[in-house]
Amino acid sequence: MSEHKPYIPNKTILPETTIKAFILGALLSMILSAANAYLGLFAGMTVSASIPAAVLSMAILRMFKNHNILENNIVQTAASAGESLAAGVIFTFPALVLMGYWDHFNYWETVLIALCGGILGVLFTVPLRSALIVEQKLLFPEGVATSEVLKTGEKGGKAIKFLIQGAVIGAVAKLSESGLKLWAGTSATASMWGGKVYAFFSMNLSPALIGVGYIVGLRISFLVFAGGVISWYFAIPWYIAHNGLVPDPSAPTDLGYEVWTTQIRFLGVGAMVVGGLWALISLRKSIGNALKSGIQAMSKKTDNKDLPRTERDTPMSWVMIAIGIMIIPIFIIYLREIHSIAITGMMAIFMVVAGFLFSAVAGYMAGLVGSSNNPISGVTIATILTAALILVLLMGSDSEKGPAAAILIGAVVCCAAAIAGDNMQDLKAGHILGATPQKQQIMQMVGVVSAALVMPLILQLLLTAYGFGPATDLRPDSLQAPQATLMQSVAEGVFSGNLPWPMIYTGMVIGVIVILLDQYQERRGSDFRIPVLAVAIGIYLPFELDSAIMLGGLVAWLVQRYQRSQKSQSNDYEGQVAKSENGGLLFASGLITGEALIGIALAIPVAITEDTSVLAISNEPLGSIPGILVILAICYWTYRITQKAFWSKD
Repeated sequence: MSEHKPYIPNKTILPETTIKAFILGALLSMILSAANAYLGLFAGMTVSASIPAAVLSMAILRMFKNHNILENNIVQTAASAGESLAAGVIFTFPALVLMGYWDHFNYWETVLIALCGGILGVLFTVPLRSALIVEQKLLFPEGVATSEVLKTGEKGGKAIKFLIQGAVIGAVAKLSESGLKLWAGTSATASMWGGKVYAFFSMNLSPALIGVGYIVGLRISFLVFAGGVISWYFAIPWYIAHNGLVPDPSAPTDLGYEVWTTQIRFLGVGAMVVGGLWALISLRKSIGNALKSGIQAMSKKTDNKDLPRTERDTPMSWVMIAIGIMIIPIFIIYLREIHSIAITGMMAIFMVVAGFLFSAVAGYMAGLVGSSNNPISGVTIATILTAALILVLLMGSDSEKGPAAAILIGAVVCCAAAIAGDNMQDLKAGHILGATPQKQQIMQMVGVVSAALVMPLILQLLLTAYGFGPATDLRPDSLQAPQATLMQSVAEGVFSGNLPWPMIYTGMVIGVIVILLDQYQERRGSDFRIPVLAVAIGIYLPFELDSAIMLGGLVAWLVQRYQRSQKSQSNDYEGQVAKSENGGLLFASGLITGEALIGIALAIPVAITEDTSVLAISNEPLGSIPGILVILAICYWTYRITQKAFWSKD
């Protein structure tokens, strides 16, 4: 048993899974899953919703006469589970549409796969909770931060205002740009420097991307930007010069995007594959320990009644039965695609093994770096690559359904791993606060079910209104869906062999070089580490996203500089820094949530009319200058809010 003393003592019994907590947790799960789905399809990155969910929960439950900190924790547990499921869904399911296998999102098939994958993620974390949180005592930074936010709220904090301000600003900016068409959403320029060298710069004028950059911080933002520099300032100019390509003088940016789409983005594929494999290799001992502890926990026959309330997990007999039940609908769906009971059985077994393995990886990585920085896309690529190779051997390379089957296997594993990482953060917060693990695990399933029921509707709405993949004349506002496009490339490439393999091999070399640099930094004892997947994502993303995320990271750096400059004038420096960081985090989260929800709301009239300019008030937008000014104002406002929060008395 842990020597940890929870915030709410073990013998104190407070209402946790109340009716209002169930309803509020389910509703917030749906809302935050929708927002994160839009963000992931748009920007290729998702962020943890635990802290925004905790703040929203505190603000709403305060309206009721009876509420408590453990009830708040239960609500944010369900809400953040929905956000994580969205990541697993948008990284994989859109690939089925991009490859032409689906022309729409089948409601029940999408719901069942997402639901089963998410619930498996919850079940797989049951035996891992004790191993990773109690025994190994991993940090789980976002879980610790969430518990501190809930403690602050219990004492009467008013941080909800920062979240609301950010949401309003993000929503108004998105409505003005994408709905009313007052200014262009992207600023881009390109030319042939000296008549020989292709030069390019672009930035997406999105408040949400500023929020993403602020939340992940300067280091990750810089590495993502560095990946973009590799693609757009070295690889693309080299490819254009080497092949003697000349851009159209009237549209020089088009050539860069064409080269990036057909060739250079596959550098990111190679780097991602290496990054996913490296995540497994570098964590092999820790994963082995986690798996060993999990298997031992499954074999124990412990009566929950004999355990303290704060150590009561869902009984392992229930877990094993539930895992068996979840496999049944997945097996049926796989059988519909593969048409072979033997092959379907083998792939279902592979899915369960890979799901548990990568749930352990995700749980451990969440303990080290947080769930926002978890390499879910890397381990999903490893799953899809392995599944595709097995299916090629079993079904042949000419199988029309092989790539789709590989994606469906990856979808379950991706949902499980995404849920596992986030849920371990929630269980860490509960461990600190004195929550009952079994009740949290129940609410995690509530959040998964709620999000799964709305995910196909959100995906179909976004597909109809915007489309997925690179922008075209017919789909000028298309959502890039970077990870889903990457999954499609890997699955189809294994079967067809038509990928630009030289680019993928070069990307793998780049990945190895980044890993070696990171190992060198580790040996030097440097705090500046270089995670390969951050660079790989930057290589793969359009430069307009990389640059906007970098701008948000610079704002976070300026905030940290200001905090350090005030140390000598502060009586409670650590407390003031915590308030400043919390205020900035909530404001940035508000920017993301506000923009995402307006993006989804705008999709409704666009889908109905099939006209992306249905709400436009002018046929001649003012260009990108107003948008640039708005983004700069948002950056300044973010900086000022953190200053005010630093000196606030709340």
